[in-house]
Amino acid sequence: MKFVIQRVLEASVEVEEQVIGKIGKGFLVFIGVGQNDTREIADKLIKKLVGLRIFEDENGKTNLSLNDVDGELLLISQFTLYANCKKGFRPSFTDSGAPDMAESLYEYIVSECKKSIPVVETGSFGADMKVSLTNDGPFTIILDSETL
Repeated sequence: MKFVIQRVLEASVEVEEQVIGKIGKGFLVFIGVGQNDTREIADKLIKKLVGLRIFEDENGKTNLSLNDVDGELLLISQFTLYANCKKGFRPSFTDSGAPDMAESLYEYIVSECKKSIPVVETGSFGADMKVSLTNDGPFTIILDSETL
């Protein structure tokens, strides 16, 4: 499982020219689910995501978490995080989780995040989405279950 986390001042997602998710200060998180991912793996990444201390405190140190700053989450499914570009110029996506399994895990991640973060917005699984953001920093973190 992979989470690409962008610290943002604001972010939104549109489907068919309609905004379906919008947040202020917080994290925009692109979520990739791999073939062998489980709820246990998701739990590990969720715990790390929610606890990340990458907002500045009064001394300018990155020492505050989402909850410390009343931050919000925008969670977007993105199977292309599992693109394999080793051969040729056309990526292979065979390492991505099957759509039914990936959607189930994505929905699980959303529901678990809602237990500890008051504002959790989402994209639409499998849809063609247009994502906008104002990156704060920029500050981007990649969590990969293979390296945690």
